[in-house]
Amino acid sequence: MLKAGIVGLPNVGKSTLFNAVTRTRNAEAANYPFCTIDPNVGMVTVPDERLDVLSELSGSKKLIPTAIEFVDIAGLVEGASEGAGLGNKFLATIREVDAIVQVIRCFKNDDIIHELGSVDPLRDIEIINSELILADMAALDKRLQSRSKKAKSGDKEAKAEVALIEKLLPHLDAGNPAISMDFNDDEAKLLKDFFLLSSKKSIFACNVSEDDLADALQNPDDHAMVAQVRKYAAETQGAEATVLSAQIEEELAELTPEEAAEFLQDMGIADSGASSLIKSVYHLLGLRTYLTTGVQETRAWTIYAGDKAPAAAGVIHTDFEKQFIRAEVIHYDDYVKYKTVAAARDAGVLRAEGKEYEVKDGDVINFLTGA
Repeated sequence: MLKAGIVGLPNVGKSTLFNAVTRTRNAEAANYPFCTIDPNVGMVTVPDERLDVLSELSGSKKLIPTAIEFVDIAGLVEGASEGAGLGNKFLATIREVDAIVQVIRCFKNDDIIHELGSVDPLRDIEIINSELILADMAALDKRLQSRSKKAKSGDKEAKAEVALIEKLLPHLDAGNPAISMDFNDDEAKLLKDFFLLSSKKSIFACNVSEDDLADALQNPDDHAMVAQVRKYAAETQGAEATVLSAQIEEELAELTPEEAAEFLQDMGIADSGASSLIKSVYHLLGLRTYLTTGVQETRAWTIYAGDKAPAAAGVIHTDFEKQFIRAEVIHYDDYVKYKTVAAARDAGVLRAEGKEYEVKDGDVINFLTGA
């Protein structure tokens, strides 16, 4: 199961957002630093309206969404790379996640203490990124010392590592995260073994006030703090910045789906920020969804972008990949249009695909396998 880590400075709304995303109160949310000491972990279902539609068409008895894991990580402070605050615990936990959700405070409220005494989104981002970069530099320096002797003796793998480290260190020393550097295929493969914190994909969650939410969603560049984060994310990491209000999301988590929909409608908002964030993180991790449907169940299955039909079949059962014959595929849009497999087949939109077929997000599939 892939993990996304929710990170940020103390008192920016991390734990509140975690509670909302996971629809729990596992993470204590309080107005003081280091409220979250041990990382909280929650399984999060990925919102997918297609499941409800297919389930109704098929008369399914069960509906099973796909899921990812979110981790609420202790608040980071300046000097974490040298052990300040809960730095060592923070860095060890973030090393284990596959993607990072940086929660950035984009609201002012005198009743909620900011660790540094003022609200400055770009300063907060730079502190987090600087600590990740400094931790990476320390790890690379240590690795360089251990690999240099082997490289001098002619070890090809050690030579390649040393060359990559010597390429990385000046880039990091200039304050640039590893993810912003260009690598060839061999370097990118080798980089994975370094487990660098600043090489992880990130998404920035702009936590705005309840009063600002509707306007910030409709016109994000008109909100000064949100505009700053969006510009920074795009220019430095090619990353996405989403807008939400952690406080509203926590309130929504207490409501029924019907009540939540009415609440959002009254605010003039189409979808909850937590829902949009979960979907964005799912795609950030390189994940895609195909669907199966029938009387017994309608289900979402997680694959990686680019996976071919046998690998997708193997997600259901490993034997399906080995015994794969072909896949009967209807895209979701066609399934909804024609409503039954028989009608889709008559219309010519049901396709028989072989081992080289690259499964698309939203494909509705029936696999045929041999004994």
